[in-house]
Amino acid sequence: MKIKIFTAMVLLLSLSFSACQKDYLEKSPFNPSSESFYSNQDELLIGLLGCYQQLNYSEQNYGNGNLRVPWQVFIDAATDICWDRTNGDLQNIGKGSIDANNRVALVLYREGYKGIARCNFLLDNVKKLEGTIPAALYNQSIAEARFIRALHYSYLLTFFGGVPLVKTDVAIDQLQIPKSTKQEVADFILSELDAAAVNLPLNQAVLNDGRATKGAALAIKARVALYNERWDVAAQAAKAVMDLGKYTLHNNYGELFKYAGESSREIILALQFAKTINTHTTPQYLLPRLPGGVCDKVPFQSFIDSYECTDGLPIDKSPLYNPQRPYLNRDPRLSFTCGVPGNIIFGYQFETHKDSLQIWNYNVTPAVRIANTEATHAFATFTGYVYKKYTDEIDRNDRQNSELNIILVRYAEVLLTYAEAKIEANQIDQTVYDAINLVRRRAVLMPAITSGKTQAELRSIVRKERKYEFALEGLRLADIRRWRIAEQVLVGPAYGRIPKGLLSNAPIIDANGTPNYSNVTNRADMRVIETKLFNKDRDYLLPFPTIEIQTNKALVQNPGY
Repeated sequence: MKIKIFTAMVLLLSLSFSACQKDYLEKSPFNPSSESFYSNQDELLIGLLGCYQQLNYSEQNYGNGNLRVPWQVFIDAATDICWDRTNGDLQNIGKGSIDANNRVALVLYREGYKGIARCNFLLDNVKKLEGTIPAALYNQSIAEARFIRALHYSYLLTFFGGVPLVKTDVAIDQLQIPKSTKQEVADFILSELDAAAVNLPLNQAVLNDGRATKGAALAIKARVALYNERWDVAAQAAKAVMDLGKYTLHNNYGELFKYAGESSREIILALQFAKTINTHTTPQYLLPRLPGGVCDKVPFQSFIDSYECTDGLPIDKSPLYNPQRPYLNRDPRLSFTCGVPGNIIFGYQFETHKDSLQIWNYNVTPAVRIANTEATHAFATFTGYVYKKYTDEIDRNDRQNSELNIILVRYAEVLLTYAEAKIEANQIDQTVYDAINLVRRRAVLMPAITSGKTQAELRSIVRKERKYEFALEGLRLADIRRWRIAEQVLVGPAYGRIPKGLLSNAPIIDANGTPNYSNVTNRADMRVIETKLFNKDRDYLLPFPTIEIQTNKALVQNPGY
């Protein structure tokens, strides 16, 4: 079991203030009272860790049973790379049947502002400790709270566009605040991250893993600037992270999302989990049936087909692609990210062909043939594939209580942010190629991108790299929205595999890595998982929840809802 002061203090927070926590979450000011907090250094630390605690919320927050899957993982199920079997509000976002009563939108909005309220309370009340605790601790605590608040606002800005800027501790009955513009919110976030970076440490002590650093502030600044098309700011912030000399890519992509990779120098910031304190159910809801999972979040056929072959060419162009053996000679990130037929997952042969009624169980010696529930169970993966990220055999016997940390930002994103910002600014030089190739060629897995590419060619390359690299890391929805391709990739039939066969030929792959199956001669045999709709005049933003519109009369609903 992982023992850390950081996570232990979160437990102390929940135990010490259990009587007042509900009030703390639902209204401001914080109970016991702003008059009594903060009276000493220990109370300040508890308050700060409470701010961190609120970064973690999941499907359970909107009443979805025991699905304690952090939103940074589950939100990709509202995109073109992942499907949610629950047939609920998350799926409704992905297929375009969302309204202002959507509970996922409510959770993203409500939990974000709960986190902001915690930070505002600390920032408003920490002043009474000035001069009574070490100046470095005082300044760093303020910097961490400002960082967390900026991170919450960055998520709100990504999902909702312009939102109300609440900068001080305000009682809920006084919250009659109109939304600020997208530009105003972005300006505030970037200025807060600049201010925070000044007093954040380059390194946190090992026992404080999960707390903000200078690198985290700069990395999130780079992300926010990129999302808001401030190319120079994004490139400069990303370069500042690179120049810290602290981070490097992990040499094993698959290991990065297992316990063995938790201390990797690629990880800049991650949600922290520990048994008896705070766990999540991600493995249970990703794994296939035989290892005990329920395959609730699964990749589409189109995501599998988007990965390139090992020669760097898409499957419709590569001589290495064989429709009869479609998973061979592919970008290794495919098999690290997704479970495809023929893989061994937790000691079981994974096969989803409906006629494969028996498979090999390698968990015993010698291996034996057993019934294949992946082919027969009514709720086996609907697409024929599963996700393997964030699944580790260490969790085999306790899949609903994983303590595997969930990554919030890592160095690969910084490198691709730098490359994309320079490409969009048309400032293409060797550093752009170097950044992309570092990601592609970790442990020399994919061929390098050679120089001489046009801006359009490099744009295509970096967009596809982000798709392959960051699945289930909460970035895809933002990417397809800001690139304005959601209206292309979130329409029409979403496919799973052919239940009793394979594609006869490769689909056509476009510049964004999106397959088009119109040329596939047996596409009529493909399983249609759902039919997606996308309203380009509405669906690039989530709706403000109905209850928020009713409560805050100054808040104007986003267009189309």
